[in-house]
Amino acid sequence: MPRLHVHCKTLFTGLEDLVRHDQALTIEDGLFTYVGPRDGVPQPLPGEQVIDTGEYFVMPGLVDVHTHLVFGNAKSEEDIDLHVSPEFRALRGLFFTQHVLAAGYTSVVVPGDAGQCSIAVRNAINGGLFSGPRIAASSNVIANRQSLNDWFPSWVGTPDYFTGRLCATREEQVGEIRRQAKDGVDVIKIAMDGTHLRPNGEHIAAFTQDETHGMVEEIHRLGKKAAVHAYGREAVLYAAKAGVDVIFHGFFMDDACIEAMLESGSHLAPTFTMLANNVEFAEDYEPSTRCGYAAMQRRVIDVGCRNLRRAREAGVPFMTGSDSGFAITPYGEWHARELEILVDWLGFTPAQALRAATSVSARMMPATQPVGALEVGRRADFILVDGSPLANVSILQERERIRGVYLGGRRVDAQVPGYDPFKVSDFNTLKWSELHTRQRAIEMGKRPARQLV
Repeated sequence: MPRLHVHCKTLFTGLEDLVRHDQALTIEDGLFTYVGPRDGVPQPLPGEQVIDTGEYFVMPGLVDVHTHLVFGNAKSEEDIDLHVSPEFRALRGLFFTQHVLAAGYTSVVVPGDAGQCSIAVRNAINGGLFSGPRIAASSNVIANRQSLNDWFPSWVGTPDYFTGRLCATREEQVGEIRRQAKDGVDVIKIAMDGTHLRPNGEHIAAFTQDETHGMVEEIHRLGKKAAVHAYGREAVLYAAKAGVDVIFHGFFMDDACIEAMLESGSHLAPTFTMLANNVEFAEDYEPSTRCGYAAMQRRVIDVGCRNLRRAREAGVPFMTGSDSGFAITPYGEWHARELEILVDWLGFTPAQALRAATSVSARMMPATQPVGALEVGRRADFILVDGSPLANVSILQERERIRGVYLGGRRVDAQVPGYDPFKVSDFNTLKWSELHTRQRAIEMGKRPARQLV
């Protein structure tokens, strides 16, 4: 492939807060070989392509470290685990990679799914069979009885095709890690807590400190990244002390957790987007409102913002993730809302949020995929934006603003056709969302009010 020369009026490298002007990129064999002022760029040779990006804002492709690529915009855990086969999940995931790519996200981390679903999607893209974002793939989430991913009753358990994998003993935990490493994952996720609480309201960690150390040590020994789901103080503390690469959420952390993260170098990815969408978009008739789920998430936001602001001020590095893959966070729609939240809720500058979504989040990608910055030696993944995210970071949520997506220096035109959710995603067997008593029928105006005699 001949060298590609890209002339940029406005460029953001992802490594610094300032924007650069009158810059140039040279790309060879899919890598940046020059990033710098136009007056110092190597001159094009005959037959080499030159692109002038005009007024567009040039920046690294975005990275989402929390995209459940094969969940299919699910409405429930049953939608994820029961109603479709792993093979269909993988094929559906390939379809939805186009929605992700069209939103300017050239790399995603998949933090847990069933079997080899995201591994298969990653391999198909890496093999050149399909175009799509770069993927850090995973497998089943390692869970315990008190974990988020042990969703179903004990008499159901966690069959192999479920997203969670129950590992109640150290032997099972290490064995599962080794299985996943053999199958070729990039990331292994541990569900460090769930909805089990002490009488004082504190989340109970699903694993002890020793168990957490043992799992993370084995994950790193095998050359993989360690990610955890952790809401509560205890789970965050255990994970940070064990040196995990990224902690998702961390809403109830305290100062001891922050100190442990600073000492170990663990990153934090709040993934506030799902909570924000639940609170903003929940309607009175929806199950999430009637069961109190949306109200609970509103309380979590209030507490989490206070604690995460302290973490930012202390210097904990932040990554960005959206929890895309659910009905409340469909693929390609809300990935960049997390940047807006970092700015509006946690006090980041737009430039800091952009770095979190590029060069910092790229640390969760495999070493063979150096992405996340416009820098010599990295993969030439970049996007063209109509407008400046430094002036208004929320414009990255507008897909029509993404005017060009480049992977390895090649322009990719993602296809985002519509689809019928009842044939692709929404196989839930739920028929009714409430109990239709006679009194409820009266309240709805379907029956006349009772007459007192």
